[in-house]
Amino acid sequence: MTKLSGAEIVIACLKEQGVDTVFGYPGGAILNIYDALYKHSDEIHHVLTSHEQGAAHAADGYARASGKVGVCLATSGPGATNLVTGIASAYMDSSPVVAITCNVANPILGKDSFQEIDIAGISMPITKYNFIVKDVKELAGVLRRAFRIARRGRPGPVLVDITKDVTAAETEYEPKSIAVASMQELPVTEKLTEAISLLRAAKKPCIMAGGGAILSEAAPALKRFAHKLDAPVCCTLMGQGAFDQNDTLYTGMVGMHGTKTSNYTVSDCDLLVVVGARFSDRVAGSPKQFAAKAKILQIDVDEAEVNKNIHVAAALIGDAGQILSCLAESLEQQHHREWLSEIQRRKEQFPLQVGEGLTGPRVIRELDALTPDDAIIVTEVGQHQMWAAQHYSYRSPRTFLTSGGLGTMGFGLGAAIGAQSAMPERVVVNVAGDGCFRMNMNELATVAREELPLIELIVNNHALGMVRQWQTLFYEKRYSSTVLRDHVDYCKIAEAMGIRAYCVTSVEELRAALSEAVASRKPAVLDVRIDSDEKVFPMCPPGADLKEVFDETDL
Repeated sequence: MTKLSGAEIVIACLKEQGVDTVFGYPGGAILNIYDALYKHSDEIHHVLTSHEQGAAHAADGYARASGKVGVCLATSGPGATNLVTGIASAYMDSSPVVAITCNVANPILGKDSFQEIDIAGISMPITKYNFIVKDVKELAGVLRRAFRIARRGRPGPVLVDITKDVTAAETEYEPKSIAVASMQELPVTEKLTEAISLLRAAKKPCIMAGGGAILSEAAPALKRFAHKLDAPVCCTLMGQGAFDQNDTLYTGMVGMHGTKTSNYTVSDCDLLVVVGARFSDRVAGSPKQFAAKAKILQIDVDEAEVNKNIHVAAALIGDAGQILSCLAESLEQQHHREWLSEIQRRKEQFPLQVGEGLTGPRVIRELDALTPDDAIIVTEVGQHQMWAAQHYSYRSPRTFLTSGGLGTMGFGLGAAIGAQSAMPERVVVNVAGDGCFRMNMNELATVAREELPLIELIVNNHALGMVRQWQTLFYEKRYSSTVLRDHVDYCKIAEAMGIRAYCVTSVEELRAALSEAVASRKPAVLDVRIDSDEKVFPMCPPGADLKEVFDETDL
């Protein structure tokens, strides 16, 4: 046993958990940890972000891209509260993050001391679990438990708040190896038999994959199962990349901005197999009308999601990959040629429209053509997010990172920093709108300082595009506070931070700029100018039946 300070124990536990990168911002209460981190900078790389929100998003992006637990650090008071939006984003999308904050010392805790805040109380609704450590003897055990909770079952964020005196106090420390996670038990035989019966009886089956299929590393099993069942596959926004989108069985995204093919298929199928999706309002639309002709078989690690939004005929609780593998092994090869032929006709009848000239969809199509298959596409929230989901072909999991649950503007650049830090050899592109870019553009300084070769692609329509779209369709074109005609020069902002920038006004300029940015392996910002009145289609009105999906040809 070795005697270590609390701060040294934090660093030792991080190394014990295999952490090689952390994201954060120092301050008075957490100084002891930063001093200990300084002494181990050759083992744990600290990325100094421009704002604690950026650190939380970066830890989240690191986790999503790598599958490992992301770690962020912040001091007490505003440092801790600045993490909240990032923690909430991770919580809504089930991303494994451990946030370590420090608070004022025990003797002055609860006395409204300088930069004191009850961050554990504030974050309770948006974490899987959180801890307040007031005794150095408990610190190592708490940190190990935090990592275990963050990655176990349905992943999610965990917060550990440590008082400053604990980081200075000393105690005995005994290293421990990380226990290998045991395989989850499969559902009982009766449940599996019921599921197999539903699969055999189906004439028009459909598979809907969500983010849980990615979190459980179920993509290979999903592909085997889909071809065994001989069924079309659609994905939610968070499920992009769970199924190879060049596969003939793929029908596109489902939901509010899903393809007509996917929305009609879900509406007409007689069995819907749902893998790791939670039937959010942006997917299900009208709960009473969702997949009204189908029996629903739900596969999920979290039993709380069963019958929460949509009533299902049967549910299998556990690891999606294991369950899908079991079902594929137990099921005879199915054949649904007529059903698949019907879906193919729909694909041909309802292709996604790209438009003429430099449109949002065209930007994403060119991005798809000019980046490698393993590129990681990160997005902010809005029209550009939907175009990126619709028009880029994702071949594998963890290549599309977005804020689906909370819908956080400003998520993307921080998350891209985390993704690039986790995968330094990969091409990472953050697709942003001009409104979103304004939220956390300060993180360009982090990109420059870290010399990260990520590309910030701003789809600039001089508007809050998605809000403007709703104002056009549902508010008689009353554009209240959605027009951004203030002539901010994003290229000059990038160049002021030492980053190469490109102003793009044509498809030809886009191809040239993207090609150069991808090849350079240096930070780059592309300000891509598109029309303010572009729309994301198809679209289904909020709360409506998925069959009410429409596009510009229907208006």
